[in-house]
Amino acid sequence: MLPFILKRLLQLIPTFLLSTVLLFTIVQAAPGDFLSQLQQNPAVRPAQIELLRKQYGLDQPAVTQYFLWLGNFLTGDLGISFARSGRPVWEVIEPRIVNSLILVGMSTVIIYAVGIWIGVYGAVRPYSIGDRIFSVLAYFGLGIPSFFFALLAIFGLLTLKQNTGWDVPISGKSSGELINATPLRQAWDVFLHALVPSVVLALRSISSESRLIRAQMLEVLGQDYIRTARAKGLNQNRTVYKHAFRNAILPLVAGLGGLVPAIVAGAGFVEVVFSWPGLTPLLLESLGNQDLYVIVSTTSLTVILYVIGNLISDLLLAVVDPRIRYA
Repeated sequence: MLPFILKRLLQLIPTFLLSTVLLFTIVQAAPGDFLSQLQQNPAVRPAQIELLRKQYGLDQPAVTQYFLWLGNFLTGDLGISFARSGRPVWEVIEPRIVNSLILVGMSTVIIYAVGIWIGVYGAVRPYSIGDRIFSVLAYFGLGIPSFFFALLAIFGLLTLKQNTGWDVPISGKSSGELINATPLRQAWDVFLHALVPSVVLALRSISSESRLIRAQMLEVLGQDYIRTARAKGLNQNRTVYKHAFRNAILPLVAGLGGLVPAIVAGAGFVEVVFSWPGLTPLLLESLGNQDLYVIVSTTSLTVILYVIGNLISDLLLAVVDPRIRYA
């Protein structure tokens, strides 16, 4: 097991270097830089721009900038944010990572709690009325983008508020009037604000995971050892959840590695639609400002977590299925 882990960690080195070189090249290939926008401002003197260019290291060749950034990154220094008066990148992205983690964590719990139940239900009762209803809903979930679900949710909650006065938070992370509230009250307020975006974020994944679990369970439930277990008199729950479900979730476990980089990748356009202060709005803003080190450092963290997440998935597969061994 240890040689396998070391081998996978060593694979991280060329993957990280190639991805960062490619990312740095793409960002540098864009015309202009962060200071190009200041050049259009007549109130900013050219001498000030040249001073900032030298201060930010943008007067150096792109290759030199890359190796300077790489050396700092390997020592834990993610660089500075041009658009935020030279603040360290980690100080800028840390609260955004926490905010995105709230949405990703809540949606993940919803995805697996609901998606697994629907998948098992459909496999145990195939082609029943309930299974057909869930199948139709899953097709809708797979075919409609998450941001469209978000717009529908906002419209529905605004209509509900007009008709009943029931106010469900649909924007931001917290209510402004809770400045002196207790930590528990503030946590509850954040939960209420994150609830609707998390559900919207989970809908598409619930559809895909439930279909995957249903297909895997149908295949496993048709195996000879399942028929043997039933012939020996094992009850339905023991047969389904102990013998069939354990083998059916292997593809699901293999996909768990994608959850780790999702912590840094953010929750996508759902954060934008609900004005959630996560990583996606920050990255979009940084792309517009050509805030080089925020873009490169955040994406590089995602690459590292992606490799580590896949390693965790491989190790979990060996735990779930004892037949899997790693040399």
